Amino acid sequence: MKITKLLNVLLLSGFASTVFAGTTIDLNTPEGNTAAMRKIVCDIEDNKVSYYAWHGTAYSRRMGEKDRVLFNVEGMSARQCGTIDGGKQGKTYKLVTREILLYTDPKTGEPLDKWLNPFTGEEVNVIHVTNDPVNQPPSFPNDKDGNALPWKNKFAGEVRDNIWWLKFDVPLFYHNVLGGGYQKQVGGVYHATEMFDFVGDTQSLTSADFASVHVDWVRISDWLPWMMMTGREGAIYIHAAGEKLATFDELSPIMKTFINENAPEYKNAPPVNDNRANETSWSTYKDDVKGKRFSSKHH
Repeated sequence: MKITKLLNVLLLSGFASTVFAGTTIDLNTPEGNTAAMRKIVCDIEDNKVSYYAWHGTAYSRRMGEKDRVLFNVEGMSARQCGTIDGGKQGKTYKLVTREILLYTDPKTGEPLDKWLNPFTGEEVNVIHVTNDPVNQPPSFPNDKDGNALPWKNKFAGEVRDNIWWLKFDVPLFYHNVLGGGYQKQVGGVYHATEMFDFVGDTQSLTSADFASVHVDWVRISDWLPWMMMTGREGAIYIHAAGEKLATFDELSPIMKTFINENAPEYKNAPPVNDNRANETSWSTYKDDVKGKRFSSKHH
């Protein structure tokens, strides 16, 4: 799911509202709650692009053996919001994003083209994540009759002096687009868990035009498709950390080079009126790599 999907979960929870530059946010009000969440997930101005960037390490976990460093990861998300007027349901916004996750060499930090699988001895092609789009429809602050939704009465996080934080756990268990039509019978359901911690200073969240946000991300999942693990026992887990950025230039040199040379559209978010179906790392793999019948001769 990565950082983008969690931010979308926040939006679905109803944390959306129109925010005006220069307005001091009261975190103990419904309006303050939704305004703060908008500042966390995007920007207070409509159609203004902001970014998240993160990096970390991917490990293996198998019974009876020590965890191994598999590779590093580096990710980014370009995002923007547009205000939507829902009448009785109130004003909210639509969040649009696109995201990249690179699998990188632990020594050089450069994106990997090939990777030697330590469990099979096979050298495999590395397929990086390029999800475009990862959007979220509007989630209004009131119900259809104009009544305020009770879980939006105050800021969902915790505040201590000048520090705030939010914690979210997101279990995932759903149909695997890379599997067949018998997943209940023989397995292969997509199964992962993502855990997030967001933290920042209260002053920038409530008073400044740009919220300073730091994020910690843990992901536990089945092996990545391109690893060619053929159903072997075990899992991959990723631990990464990062922050919200105001400009493209603040991304790392490695990420900027990758985008400039391979995916220049990721300098910006999708348009706010983007209505395409969302992509995931599994669906983009299916788009990029043609499947074929399994043969034990090549195992």
